[in-house]
Formats: sequence, structure tokens, C-alpha cells
Amino acid sequence: MVDWTHWHNERYLVAGLILAGWLYALLAGPWRANLGGGAYPTTRAIRFYAGLLLFYLTVGSPLDQIGERYLFWVHMVQHLLLVYPIALLVLTGIPPWMIRIVTGHPAIQPFLRRITHPVPATLIYIAVLSAWHLPGLYDLALRDKTVHIVQHLSFFFSAILMWWPIASSSTEVPRISYAGQIIYIFFVGLLQIPLSAFLTFSKEILYPTYAYAPRLMELTPLEDQVLGGILMTIGTMIAKLSILTWAFYRWYQTSELDHGKPSFSVRD
Repeated sequence: MVDWTHWHNERYLVAGLILAGWLYALLAGPWRANLGGGAYPTTRAIRFYAGLLLFYLTVGSPLDQIGERYLFWVHMVQHLLLVYPIALLVLTGIPPWMIRIVTGHPAIQPFLRRITHPVPATLIYIAVLSAWHLPGLYDLALRDKTVHIVQHLSFFFSAILMWWPIASSSTEVPRISYAGQIIYIFFVGLLQIPLSAFLTFSKEILYPTYAYAPRLMELTPLEDQVLGGILMTIGTMIAKLSILTWAFYRWYQTSELDHGKPSFSVRD
């Protein structure tokens, strides 16, 4: 059964998070002046480190064991945390002058502008999310720890791409207009519906691991799967509606300042 005291301390997980936090501390601290940074980015630093902490709590706490071995809906909660709050916190935690180390590089910038354009960003995110929920790949990730790590990292980095047109702080590879964000986030949510429906309305158990797992709750394997699909739907709706509301409000404010001349421009 579940060992509620078990926390993952794999060297790659712990070392990766420590390395990310250490590099951020150096860039935001002693190296800040050389990078053209102003005052210490307190608010952004709080968001960045909150993202790292939540990342560890999501994949390093007993929640990971429960989601991996027993309950599909708990695993779905992990994935929702990775693609929504965690990816957003990390991305918005990086100030413009820090992200310029990458986005300002002449050799990399054209590629970044292409891959973070709304169309490729959407397609990559949806493709990654959908591919990993194919029964064969999903169950492989549950059986193989290395594949599971790759799955979680691909969710996180594809979510960074998905959030980029909305939350980028880069001046070289910027976010799109607020009106464009409204259109963009609507279509991202729309394209996620087939996957949510696939999980919610399937009459068969898609992932054998959960079919034979010990029951921690009074849920059949199929009910567990349906609950996971419902949580994906609700989580996606909450995230997308929140961003739609924020983008619409900011667009309205901008339109008022521009004397009623809103812009629907999307980055080329």
C-alpha cells in the first residue's frame, strides 16, 4: 500500500531543481548588474521559486506514488499542476533581462520566434499532451521510471511553449496582443476537448496498470478514469477562463487608453 512517508530524492530531480534555483540566484544576484538588470526582481523570484517548490511537491511527494501505482485521477492532478500553475509560475518568474540570455542570441532567436508563435506552440502542446495519453505510451511511462520522467518534463516544457504567447516577458520574443490572446486561448481550450472526451466517455479501461491496481478509494477503475477525464475538463476550463477574463480585462483597459482602437495583431 501507500507509504505516506516516502518522498522521492532521486539525484536527477533534486540536482535539477537545486541547479535551477542556484543559477537563478546567481543571475538575479551577483551577476545582475552585468546582465543589465535593475533592482532585484523580488516578485518574479517568489514566483520562480514557488514554481520549483510546487514542481517538487508534485513529482517528489507521496502524490507521485499514488498517481503512478493506484489512481489515475491523482496522476491527472499531477499533470494539471505541471502544465498550468508550475509552468506559468516558472515562465513569469524570469525577468526580461534574464531571459534575454537565450532570446537575445542571434543564432537562436529566429527559431524561438517560430516555435513560440501561437500556431506551432498550440500544435506542439496538444500533440505532446495527446500522444502521452495513448494507452501504450501512458502505460509504458507508468512501468518505466525513465520514461515517466521524460513524460513529465515534456508536459512541463510543452506547457512553457503554450504559455509563451500569453506570459512571455521577453522583448525579443514577446507575447501577443491581448485581443490575440483571447483568440489563442479559446482555440487551445477547444483543441483539448477531444482528449478530455476520450478519457471521460470511454467505456473501456484504457490503462491496464489502473485496472489491476489495489483500490485506495471506493472507485472502480472505470470510475477512476472518468473522474480523471472530468478533472482534466474542469482544470482546463478554470485555467483557460481565468486567462480569458484577464486578457479581456487588460485588452479593455488598453482599448480605453487608445481611445477605443483595440488591436487584434498577432506576432508574425
